[in-house]
Amino acid sequence: MINFAVIGTNWITERFIKATSCGTDLMLNAVYSRDLARAQTFAKKYQLQNSFDDLQTLAEHKDIEAVYIASPNALHFPQALQMLKAGKHVICEKPLATTPEQVACLFATAKENNVIIFEAYMSAYLPNFSQVQKNLEKIAPLRKANLQYCQYSSRYQQYLDGKNPNTFNPAYSNGSIMDIGFYCVAFSVALFGFPQSIQANAFLLDSGVDGCGSALLQYKDFSVTIDHSKISDSALASEIQGEKGSVVIEHIALCNKVTLHQNTAVDISVEQSDQHMLYEIDVFCQQIQAGVMDEKINQRTLDCIRVIAEIRRQTKVKLS
Repeated sequence: MINFAVIGTNWITERFIKATSCGTDLMLNAVYSRDLARAQTFAKKYQLQNSFDDLQTLAEHKDIEAVYIASPNALHFPQALQMLKAGKHVICEKPLATTPEQVACLFATAKENNVIIFEAYMSAYLPNFSQVQKNLEKIAPLRKANLQYCQYSSRYQQYLDGKNPNTFNPAYSNGSIMDIGFYCVAFSVALFGFPQSIQANAFLLDSGVDGCGSALLQYKDFSVTIDHSKISDSALASEIQGEKGSVVIEHIALCNKVTLHQNTAVDISVEQSDQHMLYEIDVFCQQIQAGVMDEKINQRTLDCIRVIAEIRRQTKVKLS
């Protein structure tokens, strides 16, 4: 078993921990929070002996082999870098870092220290994502895709009330494209690679981050339209269209259902755990056991943040 610590005590951390209990090779050992009392409360809940409010103490702990990072986006890079330099394997919530340069630095540092760095983007490892991949040839040649994730944020009213929640605060590298918009971009890059061109627009909030936006990713013979929002809802599915049919994906992040349309609609979904993070955890552990990072995954991670960086540049999203 691989002893690991968590950085962050929010809902996604708890979801990750629950997934590790489903037959994975990770064993929870410790928790870090800037607030020691919060860390201790969390440790008590999970019957952990180790709780920290000092990152270097965590980094130097000899019994901890890996770290899961679920802190605000802007903290991903410095925290991951610190852990890698201390010889810890790192699985970090998406986005792995804020810029392509930071992502490249993390990969280089991991190699220098003979450890694994891995972006926790769950969608690409789901069984139903594989179903999308396997069935694209049935509808080829591809011509267009519409990938969307629009969900009204539970924090938006707080923002409108002037409370400045982290969700819409540029100091934490947040906003729509860095959060749920990431899933749309990453899905496209995972399937089709880096696009030939990018055109983007966004609605910017007064804080400087984007509340919603869209982007057109142009590939050789087809285009992908990205639609994302944290200030409006949508009930639409995502769809990939070809000359011989289409593939419809229910919930771009979770791939809950995949339908192949060719004259008739056929549900091509397969069984997948409701612990969606289970699959990415297995891939992370496999790399640790193999002692080498998957370069295809690393390239996809880098390509994804390159696309997002260009979208941010065009739309003038503020990240401080």
